[in-house]
This record gives sequence, C-alpha cells and structure tokens, in this order.
Amino acid sequence: MASIEPLVQRLSSFSHIKQLQAHLITTGHFGFLPSRSKLIELCAISPFGNLHYATEIFCQIQTPFKNDWNAIIRGFARSNEPKIAVTYYQNMFRKAKNLDALTCSFSLQACSRFLGVFEAKQIHSHIVRFGFTADDRLVTTLLDVYAKSNDLSSARKLFGEMPRTDRASWNALIAGLAQGDQPKEALGLFKRMKTEGLRPDEITVLGAISACSQLGSLPEGETVHSYIKESNLDKNVQVCNALIDMYYKCGSVDKACDVFRSMGCRKSLVSWNSMIMGLGMHGHGSDALKLFNEMSQDGIPADAITYLSALCACNHAGLVSEGLSIFKSMESSGVKPNVKHYGSVADLLGRAGRVKEAYEIIKSMPSKPDIVLWQTLLGACKTYGEVELAEIASRELVELGSHSCGDFVLLSNTYAAHERWDDVGKVREAMKSKAVKKIPGFSFITVKGSIHKFINGDQDHPDWKDIYKKIDEISLRMNGMGYAAETSFVLHDIGEEEKENVLWYHSERLAVAYGLISGGGGDGKPIQVNKNLRICVDCHVAIKLISKIYNREIIVRDRARFHHFKDGTCSCGDYW
Repeated sequence: MASIEPLVQRLSSFSHIKQLQAHLITTGHFGFLPSRSKLIELCAISPFGNLHYATEIFCQIQTPFKNDWNAIIRGFARSNEPKIAVTYYQNMFRKAKNLDALTCSFSLQACSRFLGVFEAKQIHSHIVRFGFTADDRLVTTLLDVYAKSNDLSSARKLFGEMPRTDRASWNALIAGLAQGDQPKEALGLFKRMKTEGLRPDEITVLGAISACSQLGSLPEGETVHSYIKESNLDKNVQVCNALIDMYYKCGSVDKACDVFRSMGCRKSLVSWNSMIMGLGMHGHGSDALKLFNEMSQDGIPADAITYLSALCACNHAGLVSEGLSIFKSMESSGVKPNVKHYGSVADLLGRAGRVKEAYEIIKSMPSKPDIVLWQTLLGACKTYGEVELAEIASRELVELGSHSCGDFVLLSNTYAAHERWDDVGKVREAMKSKAVKKIPGFSFITVKGSIHKFINGDQDHPDWKDIYKKIDEISLRMNGMGYAAETSFVLHDIGEEEKENVLWYHSERLAVAYGLISGGGGDGKPIQVNKNLRICVDCHVAIKLISKIYNREIIVRDRARFHHFKDGTCSCGDYW
C-alpha cells in the first residue's frame, strides 16, 4: 500500500486519528504492520493522542509485532503511569522474546521516571543476553537509571565496564554521585573528565555545582565557577541559577549576589527566588525584601515560591509585621497560600513569642494542618514554655501518626524546663515503648579537601586529644571574659557541673576547635562548620566569644539557616 505519511502530516486532532483508523479499516490496510504500528504510536505519543485509545487498539491485535509493542511501551514510558510500560515490556518478553534495543531503551526510560532499579536490573540482564551491550546510548540510559535510583555501585561498575564513554555517560554518573551520597566522588570524576580530554558542558557543570552545594565547599565551588567562566557557560540561565544556589549554601551570599547582578542572560523567576531565599537564610531579611519589591517593579510576577522565600526571609530576621503584610497580600496578587506559607507564618509568630497567635493561624487554615505545622508550633511552645499548647500540638501529632523522635524530645524538654520530671519520665517511657530513638547531633568541617565529622562527646577522631586540649584552652579564655554556661538548656535531671561538661563537647564546638588547631579555612578565610540540627543557645554564645578571642570569622550552617560569627557578634542578631 502507499505510505500513510502524507495523511499523518495533516493530522491535528484526536478526531483526525480516529478518521485515519476508519480509513485504514475501510481500505483493508489496518492489518498492515507499518500502518497499524504508526496508528498506535500516534495515539500513544502525539500531543493530540489518547493513550487509552492506543491501548484499545493494541488489545485488538491477536499477535502484536515488535513495532506494536514498542509503540505502546514508548507511550506509557512518557505517560503519568510509566510502570505500565515495564509491565508491557515483561509481557512482551514472556510472549514474544523478540525485543530489540529500542524496546529496552523505552522501558529503561520508564524505569528512570519511577526509579525502578529492580526492573532495570531485569532489563540489564536481557541487554547482556541479547547482545545489546555494544549500543552506547542504550547502556548510557541504563547507567542513568542506576544513578538516579541511587544504586551508585551498579552505576560505577557499569561505567567502568563501558568500552567507550561519551559526555552523556560521564554526565549521568556525575549527576548521580552528586545527588546521592558521594558528592566528593562526583567532583573527582568532573576533574578526571577534563584530564581525559572531554570538555564538560552545561549538564556536567550542573552536576559539579550540585556536588559543591552538598559538600558546602566554597573552594571547590569557586574552582568549578572558574571553569564555567573560561568555557563561556555562564550565559546559561540554569547554570547561573545553580551557582547562586551553590554560593549561598556554601556560606558566601556576597558571591551569590555577584552572580545574580552580573548574569549575562535574562534572569528567570528561579533566579529571583533563589536570591531572595539565599539572602533570607543568611539573615539579610531587609535586603531580601528589597529584592522582592525590585522584582515586582521589574514586572516579574511572584509565584508561590517567591512568597515563601520572602516569608522565610522575614522569619529568619524577625520581621514579623512585614511577614504578616506579605502573607495578607498573597490573595490579592492571585497566589493562594498553601500549607508551607501557613507554616512559615506560624513559625514567624512562634519565634517572636506570639505562640497563641501562631495557634490561631494554624486553626484558620482552609485545609487540615500537616505534621510539620504542629511540629513548628511544638517547637515554639518549647522555646517559650507554653505547656498547654505543647500538649495540644503533641496530641495532634499522635493523631496524624507522627512518630518522630523530635516530637517526643520537644514535649519532654518543655516539661523539663518546668522541672516536671514525672511527665518527662512518661514521655521517655512512651519513646521506649514505640522504639523511638533521638537523632544524634553531628557537625562536619572540611579541612584541606578532607571532611571531618564530629558527634557530641566525640573521641573517635584521630586528633581528639588535641581537640580536647583546645577546648580546655578555649574554656579558660572564655571564663576569663565572664562566660557562664547556659545550663538551663541542658534539659536533664543532672547536676550543674555535668550539664556544663555536656555543653562543652557539643559537635559544633569540637568542629570549631579542630578548625582552629588545623588552620581550617586557611589564609584568613572563615572556619565553616555544617550541623544537622539547630545550633543550641549556649553554643551560639560560645562561638560568638571564640570569634572575638581568636579573631576568626566562623560560619555555622545549621538545619535552618547560616550564622556568621565575627568580632563577637552573629549575623542573625541572636534571633533564630
């Protein structure tokens, strides 16, 4: 029969596809393989197609051919139900066993979308069995699935076995390592790629920037940025946005601002949102709000993320009235507040001591408050000793099925602050009965390219004796300046001296002490510490004094924000 391509080119709606099917049936050509497969493909993947209708056509075929299977698998691989594509693949293998490299490729693309590493391993075995391993693009697609699914050992093994690697395969592995738990290895691969003669492109540097953000390593970030400028990749808006995000996560909001202001491409909404969020996390609330207003003056409409970034900036800087004003203006701007916006406002009020107002905000929500909102209120109750509201929040968390150790710890600490030790005991018994364990605090610092991790009271570090000597020296010098430990925040029924010892060996202090004895930062650069939890009140006081005593800038990135300690003060203004 004549080619149906001229008919296909004139298609512009689903009704036209149905007319084409009727035409093929009328002329007796529906059973002709190329026409039938093309029709399934049109229904499955064209912008005006219908995947359900494609499935109906496919099910009418008694003995589907390879192209029929490939068309339906490809359609589902691109749909909102990619798992179904793999089901068709498995049926095809059982019934026909005549799959080809395209079948495997479409199925792997589906696995990539739902992170189906088990299914990908099955397909991998078929690739080996049918001799498709010479297909570089297919193997790279498999590598991408392993990398995105965080099966990094399989990804690295496959990469090492590839007879030929191109930029796409390097990019897939670098991105996987960066987004997984091996950012240092991702940067090593980025450097190795350059030495082996393959020039990194925009996708490569996005992976490398992500790795720097994960590590919080400013020197590594600056090295990647230098390559970006040399290669003229800073004209790409996604690359610039990633640099802004990386710099503020690595503790340098000034460099993030430099990138933002000098962008050689048109700023996107993401650019503005990232910069507003970055300024807020570093405590520059007023500057963040200036940028928020500047954005509006430039005619760029704010979205839900913009408003959330602005609210977070108010939150970190204690700008309560400004935050409430922004929240109230959302509806008139056509942006409906979601649970995160309500949570930010509740946190803003709670941190300012307006805990009952925070509770009223939560109750006024049009939708049901989630676990995070009640945890936010519980945290504020602990800070300001609101026992009754803490109990309400705790009950709501239990009803929502939350078993986070933080919920129990906050309620326990609220009771402990009022010396209600019987209630503390009940909470601890509940934790034991539910097998809930407290998340240990830890901090890490990068010195000369090596990451050093500390937990509270750590004695596992090879230099722990020198670190403890430094802690003793710091203690003497701080006591000479009138320092008194904030033992009220060590919420255990123990003596004062024991409480002071607990405080002195918190993980962030150990990391700072190691930074001092190892020359951390180097060349007068700040000592930078990352912590998994919020910094405690006493450590905050102590590190302010350490920055003054040793004339060193110290940056601590905790779970919520950045603290820049310099000359005895902190950028947060003692508000966090």
